[in-house]
Amino acid sequence: MITEVLVVIPVYNHADTLRRVVEGVLALNLDVLVVDDGSTDSGADTLVGLPVRVIRHERNQGKGRAILTAATEAIRLNKRYIVTLDADGQHDPVEIPKLLAERAPKAVVVGARIFDGPNIPASTRFGRWFSNFWLRVQTGQVVSDAQCGFRLYPVKLFEVVPLREPRFAFEIEVLAKAAWGGFEIRNVDISVYYPPPAERISHFNKLRDNIAISLLNTRLTARAFMPVPHRQFELDCQGRITPLHPIRSLGLLLRQDNTPIVLALSAALGMFIGSLPLIGMTCVFIVMLTGYLRLSRITGLAVNQLCMPPMVQALCIEMGHFLRHGELLTDISLRTLGFEAHQRLLEWVLGSLVVAPLLAMMVGTLVYFLALAVRAGLLRGGGCGHV
Repeated sequence: MITEVLVVIPVYNHADTLRRVVEGVLALNLDVLVVDDGSTDSGADTLVGLPVRVIRHERNQGKGRAILTAATEAIRLNKRYIVTLDADGQHDPVEIPKLLAERAPKAVVVGARIFDGPNIPASTRFGRWFSNFWLRVQTGQVVSDAQCGFRLYPVKLFEVVPLREPRFAFEIEVLAKAAWGGFEIRNVDISVYYPPPAERISHFNKLRDNIAISLLNTRLTARAFMPVPHRQFELDCQGRITPLHPIRSLGLLLRQDNTPIVLALSAALGMFIGSLPLIGMTCVFIVMLTGYLRLSRITGLAVNQLCMPPMVQALCIEMGHFLRHGELLTDISLRTLGFEAHQRLLEWVLGSLVVAPLLAMMVGTLVYFLALAVRAGLLRGGGCGHV
């Protein structure tokens, strides 16, 4: 028996399938905890005679709350990992060893459902794509199936990461906050079984739970836009990342598993986007592009602060004016900046096509060599030093 692992099965009115799922887990010689989340069908009674722990909520509180209850029990039992799987028979317990093979103290292992069988709802396919997309924007992590409940968590995660979503939105929240906190997200392909629609029991409330997930994604994305580093658990260095303190900021970023080339590309992207005439939209583009390109969002947003008006914009306008007229704009007046504002906007567009790539290359190159120097200092000093 792998004594450091506790298999958790949240259940709410799945009396017909619960015992079969539990027996499948017990066949692997693993400890099992069933959290009965206020069921009204006496499903827990079907487990009589099986060596399982059962915790019951007097009323239905949601899947997220059930997992948090299980995590508290796992801490009490001195377990290091919990594996969660659904009680409806969608997940095959025989595949638990696939998740166990990937376990690590700072890794969340997520099952990626292979949708090659019958009866797979179109809404499920869309929901997975939708959640994967926003999670990548918010964290930069590539997750194959952000909605799958077949997972392995380090118990330590529940001790350090604040989680509050009680229902299905929990499964998105825990991945985003774990990624922000420095936990790795690993993907493992798994099979999935969907019964015919007439036999399917789902407790996903399309109105309530979709609203909760949408509100959660709004909060997570808004937090992702902020150029403030997330707390890295077990990270000794403290401080804020800001272009006003570039050496200290690079030291903090390098200790968050960034590389000099990643920081350089992130800085170049932030400067490039910040130089373009994307009025009011630069942060949106930086967050989305750094997420999809797996770059450092914090670095891109921090460098973007260097593009606050008026210096970079004036440089682009001067370049655009020179391209149009062969001379620089020297008449700064109400006429040229007010009545001819549409021409200045055109010149900003034209000038940014030249200025943005040049500034991006300059800033990216500077950040790269600074990061190399800071990393060398960190390696010699074995810590944050005086950055």
